[in-house]
Amino acid sequence: MGSSIRRAVSETAISIGALGVLIVALGLSEGRVRDQLATHLSSTPAAELASAGALVKDVVTIVLQAARDQSIAHAPLVMFVVAAGALLLFMLRT
Repeated sequence: MGSSIRRAVSETAISIGALGVLIVALGLSEGRVRDQLATHLSSTPAAELASAGALVKDVVTIVLQAARDQSIAHAPLVMFVVAAGALLLFMLRT
């Protein structure tokens, strides 16, 4: 029981870390994401809590739009990454 909980926690941490790396990579390559991150990271915590729902919606919209634009611009690379991800998932499942 203990090892399954540790495994679940470690897999969750890895997933959150991968999402963080993705957002940072998009922030480095896309100006809109960088601007949104700078705006939201520089404001006060109380103001952020008051508008948390709008903040999440705005950030998700910008990230998805930037990911879509980057995937259109780099279609062959995106296809390679998707195929590699699928193979990785199948490899980790077995």
